[in-house]
Amino acid sequence: MRESLFGALDSLGAIEGARVLDLYAGSGALGLEALSRGAASADFVERGRQAAAIVRRNAAVVAKAGRIPAGRVHESAVHAFLQRTAGAYDLVFTDPPYDIDDAAMTADLVALSPLLSPDAVVVVERARRSTPPDFAAADLQPFREKSYGDTALWWAEPADRAGSADTDPQPATESQSR
Repeated sequence: MRESLFGALDSLGAIEGARVLDLYAGSGALGLEALSRGAASADFVERGRQAAAIVRRNAAVVAKAGRIPAGRVHESAVHAFLQRTAGAYDLVFTDPPYDIDDAAMTADLVALSPLLSPDAVVVVERARRSTPPDFAAADLQPFREKSYGDTALWWAEPADRAGSADTDPQPATESQSR
């Protein structure tokens, strides 16, 4: 799944020089992969103390080995971080616990929306059985959806950008390009 995800992001030109935000970072694998592929910076948000320590350790190892930026780890609840941070993120990964309720997922997306650059790409990972994220509530437009076993990925971009391009209003299948 990760190789497919990053291959598609590479083909969109969404990684090189991107300011990355990895929400519910876990081990930090997605943000670290983006850094290793040319992202300019990454912020990792992880509430769990042990998981945040793992992200810090992984980021330090990857930075030292590959001479890439280490990224910044924020030991915080995602929603609290989104409410107090500023910035324009170009690429966002959000991989919340599969049991997060739809209202919390929507609240995160709404809080994230003003922090996005006009060309941002947001990738949400959830259980395939989950309802799709409510992108409309956050003024985001979905453009791709793909399932991998029990996992689904939804891709979105700022709605004002989607409206300015000649895009199909329906989410694209994996075989279609943005």
